[in-house]
Amino acid sequence: MIPGLDPTEIPTTTGCKDLQYVQVNAHTRIGPGLESLDLQVNAHTRIGPGLESLDLQVNARTRIGPGLESLDLQVNAHTRIGPGLESLDLQVNAHTRIGPGLESLDLQVNARTRIGPGLESLDLQVNAHTRIGPGLESLDLQVNAHTRIGPGALPPPRPSSSCQRTCGGVDIPYPFGIGPDDSPDHCSLPRFNLSCKDNVYGVLRPFHKDVEILDILLQQGQARMRMDMSTYCYNTSTKDMRYHIWTLNLTGTPYRFSDTGNLFTVVGCRTLAYIGDEDNVGKYMSGCVSMCRRGDVSSLSNGSCSGIGCCTTAIPKGLQYYQVWFDQGFNTSEIYNTSRCSYAALVEASSFTFLTSYATSSAFFDAYGGQPPLLVDWAIGNETCEAAKQNPGSYACVDNRSECFNSANGPGYICNCSKGFQGNPYLVDGCKDVDECNDDPAKYPCSVKGTCKNTPGGYECICPPHYPKGNAYNGTCEKDQTIPPKVTIPIGIFALVLVGLLLFLGKEWIKHKRRIVRQEYLSKMNECFQQNGGQLLMDMMKVESNISFQLYDREEIELATNNFHSSSVIGEGGQGTVYIGQNLDEKNNPVAIKICKGYDESRRMEFGKELLILSRVKHENIVQLLGCSLQFEAPVLVYEYVPNQTLHYLIHSQDDASIRTLKVRLKIASEIASALAYLHSLNHPVFHGDVKSVNILLSHDLSAKVSDFGCSMIRSGNETAQVVKGTMGYLDPEYLMNFELTDKSDVYSFGVVLLELLTRRTALSKTKECLVSIFMEAVKEDKLWDLIDREIANQENMDIVLQVAAVASQCLVITGEHRPTMSQIAEELHQLAGPIPHNSRAFHGVISMHMLRGRSSNNTSDYSTSEEITTYYNLQKKASMSIEFAR
Repeated sequence: MIPGLDPTEIPTTTGCKDLQYVQVNAHTRIGPGLESLDLQVNAHTRIGPGLESLDLQVNARTRIGPGLESLDLQVNAHTRIGPGLESLDLQVNAHTRIGPGLESLDLQVNARTRIGPGLESLDLQVNAHTRIGPGLESLDLQVNAHTRIGPGALPPPRPSSSCQRTCGGVDIPYPFGIGPDDSPDHCSLPRFNLSCKDNVYGVLRPFHKDVEILDILLQQGQARMRMDMSTYCYNTSTKDMRYHIWTLNLTGTPYRFSDTGNLFTVVGCRTLAYIGDEDNVGKYMSGCVSMCRRGDVSSLSNGSCSGIGCCTTAIPKGLQYYQVWFDQGFNTSEIYNTSRCSYAALVEASSFTFLTSYATSSAFFDAYGGQPPLLVDWAIGNETCEAAKQNPGSYACVDNRSECFNSANGPGYICNCSKGFQGNPYLVDGCKDVDECNDDPAKYPCSVKGTCKNTPGGYECICPPHYPKGNAYNGTCEKDQTIPPKVTIPIGIFALVLVGLLLFLGKEWIKHKRRIVRQEYLSKMNECFQQNGGQLLMDMMKVESNISFQLYDREEIELATNNFHSSSVIGEGGQGTVYIGQNLDEKNNPVAIKICKGYDESRRMEFGKELLILSRVKHENIVQLLGCSLQFEAPVLVYEYVPNQTLHYLIHSQDDASIRTLKVRLKIASEIASALAYLHSLNHPVFHGDVKSVNILLSHDLSAKVSDFGCSMIRSGNETAQVVKGTMGYLDPEYLMNFELTDKSDVYSFGVVLLELLTRRTALSKTKECLVSIFMEAVKEDKLWDLIDREIANQENMDIVLQVAAVASQCLVITGEHRPTMSQIAEELHQLAGPIPHNSRAFHGVISMHMLRGRSSNNTSDYSTSEEITTYYNLQKKASMSIEFAR
């Protein structure tokens, strides 16, 4: 083992990287003269996904004697082979010192090679420096070589400066050029070469093959050419028609006839000309007809080319070949004295204006010397910009301040300088910055003179230092009249204090107003609570501690109904509007919330007491009253929510007839009668006052639930109501005429509901005809069976249907004292709702069997299925309805 040698090795690791690292250090000292040789070698290799590299560093230093003669050598080699950057870096440094005179030779070589997507380069730098003696005489040598090779291919060759760029006064910008495609001067891109030769008048002009070029529009990607005009003329010598027609073939060239800048133009007084592409293989043909009625040219008008003496038509995109021909059936052999020739050509639209002389003479032909101009679009290659950029070797937009645009007329692309630059984007450094500040004095870009500063690709309008305020782009510059800091700081502090004080006062004022509004709000709620008998209700609830009735705050009701939003309305009737309430009661959610209306104002103080009595009403066929809020002007009642439809819907709107069986109808009628009988039997009887099919709710199992009774008046045994309310068709005539609501009023209304169940007709038809009157008339004329709903009118149900009709008839007796009580009705219907009997008893002597004689197949008249509205009637209405009822 060599003395001073310290080898270290780290093994290769596994996983995503394979790492090998080797370091060798060698140091040798020879004698007291400090002659030494130092050697250091570092090798580092990484081979893994995304980065494979080899690093090598060699340092060698030799010292010889105390005279410090030395030779230093350093070599660095670095290689990376991976996705995106493969490189080889090499650096060699050699330094030699000879004696204390400091004579030295320094040499530095740097070589770097990168091979990757987008940049392949070879950089070489050689520096040599020699110093001789203390006089510092030196010889310095520096060589730099730098080569870059684009990705995959060489960039397009630059055109020679010796290329001809004008011909006959026409500029020939690159990519166009004069000379052959294979010229070593690369004057043009392939297929863009032109020739400069004499035209028919002996003047040099640029030509594409035999077509003269009038102008090249580099920015627009267009060129103007001259093309022969086709003619069809009458020969007065030979007495026949002679024609000269032309074709132009640009297939295989970068040119396409412009569909936006050209029009196929036909001139003549009896002319039909066609334009088309290649014979047999073409896909395009069009035509244009130009006529003068009976050879009359007086109707011709300058500038008008609409088929009279002149006709134009557009051409499609991508057209590279066209030919013109005339229809021989349209000729001038009969009108040659007026119009001898017809003309047709593809003409640049902007250079043509029709004159009347064109149709009657050769003026059209002469105006253009037989060769009118046409416009062609040109494009580089057949690729889109995106595809062309992937091949930098052929990409034509070589200036880094240029942009690529796909051709609008067929494949290929064109280049333009970016905004703020102008020039030729097809040349390196061809796009020059536009000095907007000095380009056109008449179009100075800034609103203030002398403020424009040109920037690459744009400009800035900067106000001068002595006028720093304002907008120099579209405004004015003003002097800086800023107040000094010694003034602004005290003003600012004062302003802040003032603003803070105002904010504080404003906040306190808002709080004060809110307190006032809140106090008024609470005062109003307390007033309503007292007026509605709330205090009495609370005292009674304290006595009856086990009562489940609950008082709700106004805020709870408003929150549950979203402040009584219209979207929460689920029903509306004569006794009030019903809303659905959410999250008001934990045990019952949702609930139905009703705002009462039309109740007796004189009984406000007793209302709370009556509600407490109603809260004791617990019957399976009555909607449960859960609580109330008396903090509104009108009492608000909270009921259990019944999610199903109403009896009115079941009878008149339900499509499924199988649900409306006789058994179901009897069950519902029995449950309604039971609920009403229960209300009438209380110690403090409750008279509903508005019994109708709309107020009968149905649960999921079609169990009846009587609703809309909470706002009704509660009566003692001998007390009568002083408010007339109800729904036309259900109103008890005795109640309407005597102004007295009794339990027999509910009996009468229930009788109408029974008729609805039997007939499926509404209580009042669209023509305001009462169902009770129709029923009585049918009984009188022995035609009851014609009135019965066809769904239940069969021989098996005959007896039971007649018995129910008998109950309804007894309920509808005009005199209330002769009507049965709800308890009697409930008992009778309970027996009928069981298994349908064939020989059950009915109320004695009401209906005889001879009613079944007359039968009819039609059971659907003009009766409305809309829900009836409960109405309150004043004395004037009552008198008029009493007269009508008497009639």
